[in-house]
Amino acid sequence: MFAYFLRRLAGTIPVLIVVSVFVFGFVRLLPGDPARLVAGPDASEQDVAAIRQEFGLDRPIWTQYVRYVGQLVEGNLGRSSRTRQPVASEIGQRFMPTLLLTLVAMVWATLVGGAIGVISGVRRGRWQDQAGMVLAVSGISFPSFWLGLLLIDLFAVRLGWLPTGGYGTWQHFVLPSFTLGVAVAAVLARFTRSAFVEVAAEDFVRTARAKGLPERMVIWKHTLRNALIPVITMTGLQFGFLLGGAVVVETVFAWPGLGRLL
Repeated sequence: MFAYFLRRLAGTIPVLIVVSVFVFGFVRLLPGDPARLVAGPDASEQDVAAIRQEFGLDRPIWTQYVRYVGQLVEGNLGRSSRTRQPVASEIGQRFMPTLLLTLVAMVWATLVGGAIGVISGVRRGRWQDQAGMVLAVSGISFPSFWLGLLLIDLFAVRLGWLPTGGYGTWQHFVLPSFTLGVAVAAVLARFTRSAFVEVAAEDFVRTARAKGLPERMVIWKHTLRNALIPVITMTGLQFGFLLGGAVVVETVFAWPGLGRLL
């Protein structure tokens, strides 16, 4: 097991090298002069040259790449061209609000989406199944920025129940976490239903019913337990989707997370 772990870990090294080369190359291909951006439009050529020397932009490209990788290994991400503060410090300050928002959205989306999927699977072909799948399709179809603005207008502006944005109390989590988690809840609902229906058609489930086991035991002990295996995998994948989707939601709700750094 340990040898397998080491092989998998070693296999990530070439991937990291390729990714670092692509990131470094694409950044260098962007139009504009980073030194001029940092110095400002009114800076003299001497000031711009000094900044190029400070950041190593006057060195050969391969030397810049080696310096870039060395700083990454040390955890030094450089300084922000806008605030002149260390990038690692900026990310550290903004990461926790983003992580908390993502966790809250993930928890409710998993519980609600899983419940809708199970109910739809148990009642497949009936009105509960149809209603659950209509909700799931609707949740996938709503753009997050439009849903966020709609919720702000209804619950914050018109009803005054919740704040329009900000960070600090549990009320501030309600609207952004709901907006962020709707699409994930919809995906998990559809995926859970599909997994439940697929497992329910297996021979061991029919055998359990043929033995006269109570339907509740057949559903919870035999069907649901086996259907949750792929659902758990999908839930982990959706967590990464939530972290990326938080950028738009944080902008809509003025959430002080990583999305506000863009």
